Amino acid sequence: MADNAFDLIVIGAGPGGYVAAIRAAQLGLRTAVIEREHLGGICLNWGCIPTKALLRSAEIKHYLDHAGDFGLSAGEVSFDLGKIVKRSRQVAGQLNAGVKTLLKKSKVTTIMGTARLAGRGRVTVRDAAGKTQTLTAKDIIIATGARARELPHLKADGKRIWTYKQAMVPDSLPKRLLVVGSGAIGVEFASFYHDLGAKVTIIEVLDRILPVEDAEISAFAQKQFEKQGMRILTSASVDKLESRSDGVHATVKTKAGKTETLAVDRVILAIGITGNVEDLGLEEAGVRIEKGHIVVDAWGHTGVDGLWAIGDVAGPPWLAHKASHEGVIAVEKIAGVKGLHPLDVQRIPGCTYSRPQVASVGLSEEKAKAAGHKLRVGRFPFIGNGKAIALGEPEGFVKTVFDAETGALLGAHMIGAEVTELIQGYAVAMTLETTEAELMHSVFPHPTLSEMMHESVLAAYGRAIHI
Repeated sequence: MADNAFDLIVIGAGPGGYVAAIRAAQLGLRTAVIEREHLGGICLNWGCIPTKALLRSAEIKHYLDHAGDFGLSAGEVSFDLGKIVKRSRQVAGQLNAGVKTLLKKSKVTTIMGTARLAGRGRVTVRDAAGKTQTLTAKDIIIATGARARELPHLKADGKRIWTYKQAMVPDSLPKRLLVVGSGAIGVEFASFYHDLGAKVTIIEVLDRILPVEDAEISAFAQKQFEKQGMRILTSASVDKLESRSDGVHATVKTKAGKTETLAVDRVILAIGITGNVEDLGLEEAGVRIEKGHIVVDAWGHTGVDGLWAIGDVAGPPWLAHKASHEGVIAVEKIAGVKGLHPLDVQRIPGCTYSRPQVASVGLSEEKAKAAGHKLRVGRFPFIGNGKAIALGEPEGFVKTVFDAETGALLGAHMIGAEVTELIQGYAVAMTLETTEAELMHSVFPHPTLSEMMHESVLAAYGRAIHI
C-alpha cells in the first residue's frame, strides 16, 4: 500500500477518535488518525480530566476549612490559584502524552493538521505550515467533537465573559460569578468557584437545575447548593450581557417576569454545545446535518458509503464514554465483527462532579411513568449509612426505579459523596438485564457506601433494613 493509503481514517483524536483508531489497529486495519489541536480532544485537555483536577483542589480546601469537624486543626487555609491551575494543566499534559504513546504502541499513524473530505474515500490534511497531503481509505470516521454553544445575545469575549476554556485557566478568583446554565458543566464550575470563595449565582432557563436528572435529584441538589450559599434562579433568562471596566452587568428576567440587573466580575456561559461540522466538506459529501450535529444510524453510519460519525459531533448525550463506546462499535461494524449490538443510550451513566456529586443511569421516575411502566421506587438516605456518617458525608440519597411487573431495573439516581464511583454497579446490572431478585441476593461489603445501593433496592420492595 502507498504511504498515504489506509483501511481507515479517523478525523479527530478525542475520546471517541483515538479509541476508535486503537480498536481498528487491534483488528488489523491500517489506520490513520488526524488531529488539528490536541491528542485526547477537549475532554482530556479542556474538559473531563482537568476540571476534575480543579475540583479536587477545591474539595481538599473544603475539607481543610472543616478540619475541626474531624478533630483536626489546619489553621487559616489559603491557596494559590496559579498553582491550582498549573496542576490541572500538568494533569492534562501528562494524559495528552499518554494518548500519543498509546497510538504509537498500536502502530496508528498520527497526523497533526486540519482535515477535509475531498471526495469518496479521500481526505486532505493541511498542517500548521500550510503543507497539504491527501490520504485515502475505504472508510472514514468523523470524530471532530463539539464546542461551547453561544447565542446572538450571549457571546463570550474571553476576558470577562467566559466559556469553559477561560473558566479553567483564571488569572484571578472572581468575587462575584454568574453561571448561565445548570447542566453538568455549569454546576461543576459553580461548585469549584464557590468552594474557593466566590459568590456564585446560577441562572437556568428551565424550571429546575440539572434538568436531565430525576426531579427529586434536581430538587435535592438545589437545596444543597443554596444551603452552601449559592443563589439559584430557575425559569429565568439572561436577556443581555454588558461588559464594563468594573465587570459585567447582566439583565435577567426572573420567573415572576420581573427584570433585574446583576453586577458580577465574571460570567461563565454553559448553555450547551454544538458539533464541529464546519469546513469538513460534509455537505458536498451528502452527509445530513441537523441542529448542528451529524445524523447517523445505530452503528454510527451517516448513510453515505464509507462515512461514519461518532461522539459529540453525532449528537447527545455528550459524554466521553459514550464517544469511546460508539468508536468501538463503528470500527467493529466496519471490520465485520460478528454478534454486535448497537449502543443503548439508556444504559449510559451520567456523572456530575460537583459537591455533592450526582450520578444516574437509565430512566428517571417521570420518564419511566411516561413510557407506561408500573413502578416500584426505592430510596435510601446517606444518613442511614454507617460509612457515610463516618466520612462526615450524611447528605444525599440513592433512588432506584423498577418495573413492578417484571422486576427490571429501569433507572438509578444518586446524589452525595462519591456517587460517581458507585453508579457503574447499576450500569453493569442494567447491561446484564438484572432484576430486583439478583440485586437483593448480591452481597455488598460492610461498611461501604455501596450498601446504600442494596438498601435502595430492598426499599423498593418494602424490605429495607436500616430505615
